[in-house]
Amino acid sequence: MALCKDKEREIAEAIGKLDFTNPFLPERTELEKIALGTDYRPPAARENIAAEKSRVRYNTARLREIALELLTGFRARLPDKNLKLIDGELQIYENLVIYYLFEICRGKIKAYFMDQTGSYSLAECYRQFSADWKYYLELPERPFETVFTAVKMFEMYFQIRRAFHYIFDFLVGRSRVSAELRASIWQSIFTHDIIRYHRQLYNRMQSITTLITGPSGTGKELVARAVALSQHLPFDEKVLDFTAGSQQLFFPLHLSAMPQTLIESELFGHRKGAFTGAIQNRVGWMETCSEYGTVFLDEIGEVNEAVQVKLLRLLQSRKFQRLGDNTDRYYKGKLLAATNRNLSEAIQKGKFRGDLYYRLCSDIIETPSLRDQLGGSEWELSNFVQHLAAGIIGPDEAESFADEAAAWIKKNLGLEYAWPGNVRELEQCLRNILIRGTYSVPRSVRGEDRLLREFRECRLSADEVLNLYCRKVYEHTGSCLAASRVLNLDRRTVKKRLEL
Repeated sequence: MALCKDKEREIAEAIGKLDFTNPFLPERTELEKIALGTDYRPPAARENIAAEKSRVRYNTARLREIALELLTGFRARLPDKNLKLIDGELQIYENLVIYYLFEICRGKIKAYFMDQTGSYSLAECYRQFSADWKYYLELPERPFETVFTAVKMFEMYFQIRRAFHYIFDFLVGRSRVSAELRASIWQSIFTHDIIRYHRQLYNRMQSITTLITGPSGTGKELVARAVALSQHLPFDEKVLDFTAGSQQLFFPLHLSAMPQTLIESELFGHRKGAFTGAIQNRVGWMETCSEYGTVFLDEIGEVNEAVQVKLLRLLQSRKFQRLGDNTDRYYKGKLLAATNRNLSEAIQKGKFRGDLYYRLCSDIIETPSLRDQLGGSEWELSNFVQHLAAGIIGPDEAESFADEAAAWIKKNLGLEYAWPGNVRELEQCLRNILIRGTYSVPRSVRGEDRLLREFRECRLSADEVLNLYCRKVYEHTGSCLAASRVLNLDRRTVKKRLEL
């Protein structure tokens, strides 16, 4: 007698792989289709967020039911002395247990980290999980080796649930581009091989720096927050709680908003008397951040060379010194950085150190523009508008105002509008519509949008392309002389083109 009967093996194997698969890649959907068969509910062509959540809940509930049915049968057969296991069946069983116990725990885990009152009992959740783990996996009749323990698996559950929450719930968009961004963030947390991650890498990822690139206003801090708040945290069985669970874990620093003279003090701290105004010792963020925390350096392309040199040393050796001090201190947390600049170009111009860049780029996430995320989709525009409207006008009026605003944008700007200011511009557009019933696109943006739209549609003559581009360069540089240098044209030619 085998453990798996008929098609049970294929279904159990597919379900068991779900927790070890990036949930934002097509592989996850393919596994669900195998496990659910005709019960699988595919997404509609243009379903709204509520319908999508209902569909996902149905598929998830059905998968949980099937997993329990299979586990009940497998658990009853395992003690049988006549059972002859085929290669891989115990691994399939273990993965199925891991999936099912996660489904039991995930709602309780979310309740724990979302509960602001501290009233939720994580201890009770772990005790029940530990008892279930022993029942399904610690079998005296048929012992088998596993790389996981109850504690380690509970830590994994907690991390996966937090990661999904911060990636899925906080980032707007259901387009292919948005899914690719979410999948990229997931890989930054768990790598592309989550099994290897939980076997060897879970406590080593703090040493890997993540660089987030993309245009201004595309949510780089939200991405950084998702990565930072989804790091592995050890669970302490003695106190039945997570290490550093109540500590601050995310320290965002907006470097472009700080005077260059103060950045070093903010990052590394200083001793009393280190410079004029240093009237007492100060602990910097690199020292404040715990080994489970993350410092996020936004707009790292703006810092001067002196700061770059110190950051390079930090990344090479994890060592730093307070200003005015010669004692080495050690940074134990994770480092994230972001920029909207082209760092390769900055390196060529001598404005950014190449050796620092190659310390930052071990992991790169690129945030797409709002235009790319919308992709000309009316449905996607409505999703973004509804999400932003809730924060601007409140949940009670959000839906009706969102319909009004989306209709205005479609009629007056068009679904192909470039949104050069990205999400920030869309937010201001909605505020303008809320207050004045209209939104006036800046003049420079109009020319840029027209150039992009008509260029794609191949409706411009060579002269029109040159005229529009000359106008854009002139507005960027501020003078005909500066524009002529960029365009490599005579100043009088540029002026003539501007007058056409």
